[in-house]
Amino acid sequence: MPRASILIVDDDAIFRAALRRFIETEGFKVVAVGDAESALERIEARHFDLVLTDLRMPGVDGIEVLRRIRNVDPDIVSIVITAFGSPERSIEALEAGAFWFIEKNYERIATFGSLIEKALELRALRSSNQQLQRQLELRYGLEAIIGESAALHESLEVVRKVADTDATVLVTGESGVGKELFARAIHYNSRRSEHAFVAINCGAIPEELLESELFGHVRGAFTGAIRDREGRFTAAHGGTIFLDEIGDMSPVLQTKLLRVLQEREFEPVGSSKTERVDVRVVAATNQDLQAMMRERRFREDLYFRLSVVPLHVPALRDRREDIPMLVEHCLKEQAREHPGIEGITSAAMKRLVEYEWPGNVREMQGMVQRLVLMKREGWIDESDLPDLGRPHATAVPRVPVPPEGVNFAALVDELETDLIRQALEATGWNKNQAAMLLGLKRTTLVEKIRSKGIQPPR
Repeated sequence: MPRASILIVDDDAIFRAALRRFIETEGFKVVAVGDAESALERIEARHFDLVLTDLRMPGVDGIEVLRRIRNVDPDIVSIVITAFGSPERSIEALEAGAFWFIEKNYERIATFGSLIEKALELRALRSSNQQLQRQLELRYGLEAIIGESAALHESLEVVRKVADTDATVLVTGESGVGKELFARAIHYNSRRSEHAFVAINCGAIPEELLESELFGHVRGAFTGAIRDREGRFTAAHGGTIFLDEIGDMSPVLQTKLLRVLQEREFEPVGSSKTERVDVRVVAATNQDLQAMMRERRFREDLYFRLSVVPLHVPALRDRREDIPMLVEHCLKEQAREHPGIEGITSAAMKRLVEYEWPGNVREMQGMVQRLVLMKREGWIDESDLPDLGRPHATAVPRVPVPPEGVNFAALVDELETDLIRQALEATGWNKNQAAMLLGLKRTTLVEKIRSKGIQPPR
């Protein structure tokens, strides 16, 4: 592994030469210059991992050198050396970005070695963190959401507009559409991206434990609480908390969550001490929260706090033009372990596009993985697919056209109204389920119901 490169900036030629010899014996690549302008020229010309700069120099001093170097390369690590140290100057050097402030001493140059190693460890840690951050952004950023359909574009446009704000977002959509992926895209495209993204499924944790998971508890709060425990809100401080399946939260916890949204504070279970938290909330559900409000199962005030920005993720059947891209992406991921798979035939792809995908993208990922595991090599053909039921296309009832003609617009409007009524009656006037039956977006169905004046029976 190549050793780090180090730049020394010091107008004292004797000390500069002595420090250079010592650092080179430690195996590092060293460049030494006597003034700030030469240092900046070298920084602009090549990469350095660490800068050691004298504080007092003719013209531009060491503090200004730090500031200018960081403008050119903000990732560089620096150490300030001086024979005229003071607490005030030490603080100024640290505020300018120095890793440490060390006294110049000809007889103690050997002690620089451990400090240089620690500074380079910090550099490596920063680099590793930045690489991890880039990987997370690639995996969970907007580019990770695959598709070019109008329905998907509409949802992504909402993400782009609200990501770099602190607005609370309510993500709705069927199970398996990728609501958490959208929540992560919001986080990793926001100014909170360097802090934690903490996800919790409110429907997967028993009610009696969920409060402790969210807000933490103190020792002795309940049987088995043998030590203090941090909650998910505290863990997400500075970042984003994702509350999945928010519709499954009990009325008691809904009240406590409302307080967190309003006041940004809470008490851990068993504690009277109030904790404040800076966190962005993104919630998600596949339930009809408006219907739950009418049935008094979900607080209206909490709903309006959560849905400052509503974000609907379309079902896969509502963006069929994206299915080939998604299938190819899933195949590419599986090909890492099974390189013998060459692809999928057009006949097989046609059947996948026609399929209804009740489990959405999650179902597709599982199906493609299963197909690859069973096929192992060659092309996946229609004969390799499981029974996908009837294709998407539905036969339209034949309407005779009389000799005198028809009022086309009125006839189509009547048929559309009848279909909407049938779907609403079949689902007990559940607009989400009715929209699924009709293959419409919920917002489209609601607008048609309003414009047509369709009312439930009294």
